[in-house]
Amino acid sequence: MRILIDIGHPGHVHLFKNVAKEMQQKGHVFLFTCRQKEFEIELLKAEGFTYVSFGKKYNTTIGKLFGLLKFDILETIQGIKFKPDLFLSHGSPYAAHAAALLRKPHISMEDTGNMEQVKLYLPCTQSVLTSTAFHKDLGDKQIRYSGYHELAYLHPNHFMPDTKIFEILNIEQETPYVILRFVSWNASHDINQSGLTIDQKREIISLLEKKYKVFISSEGLLSEEFKAYQIKIPPEEMHNALAFAQLFIGEGATMASECAVLGTPALYINSIMAGTITEQEDYGLLFNFQNGDGVIEKIKELISIPNLKDVFKMKKNKLLNDKIDVTAFIVWFIENFPESKNKIKKDPNYHLNFK
Repeated sequence: MRILIDIGHPGHVHLFKNVAKEMQQKGHVFLFTCRQKEFEIELLKAEGFTYVSFGKKYNTTIGKLFGLLKFDILETIQGIKFKPDLFLSHGSPYAAHAAALLRKPHISMEDTGNMEQVKLYLPCTQSVLTSTAFHKDLGDKQIRYSGYHELAYLHPNHFMPDTKIFEILNIEQETPYVILRFVSWNASHDINQSGLTIDQKREIISLLEKKYKVFISSEGLLSEEFKAYQIKIPPEEMHNALAFAQLFIGEGATMASECAVLGTPALYINSIMAGTITEQEDYGLLFNFQNGDGVIEKIKELISIPNLKDVFKMKKNKLLNDKIDVTAFIVWFIENFPESKNKIKKDPNYHLNFK
């Protein structure tokens, strides 16, 4: 089988990398397409995947409309050259449209629920795989499974934290550290949304650096006053860094959710809500704030807990017992499509076989 995967975000490389690796070992052939946004290309190179980049994304409304046409055309051209049997993506309208033009199936993963994007790809998509924590109804094409995208690459079957990260971070292994994550607020779903103010960022750093080494990961350019805290590691090492961090405070949902499944206490500060975030909050692994109000108080509460990481490890294990190995499920679904779609429709609990 020949499969074309379109990547729209660095997290999508992680989402599909183990699927591609497992299926490549069985003889399947993959091509990745992407736009240059943050670390997509670096991650694809690090994993050794064959890829084609379509250049930089557009941030303005007019630019995005132009980009939709441009990237649709470029994706279709790659489809003609590569001759895939199936297109796979996380909500990519380009993959969906190219698949429709080439009369091939498109399977999409979905966890953000950005309906502006869903409306663009859903009509040209055969199946949409979503977590049971995803509360939006996408119709008959929707397939639900008990897991999260993050469990496609951070499930214990696929990921074991490596202590080499301390050497990469240039700190002693016993050094407690925290990670902050700031987003750029340029995405379409970020319009009218909010996170931390500059003063709140300063206050958080001032509090934490009394006890921890502070690292900042930023989607955009960091202001000069924060550059001394910028984390400088290869992008493929970020999950190791998150796994050993004592605490995570950030505006990005993906990293917050990654910390939750790794057992690292996570504070998510963003007015955008998601079912995954809500469910992980129910497990006590993550704490959601609409803005910076109350964040300092929660940080103080958490860092006063003895053996904080051990406490959260127990919570993480409970979550893992309830969830599936998402990579194993995706591989089965693709290799057996479209029969797999019919199987799940008849027996919605069949996904629970992929623990």
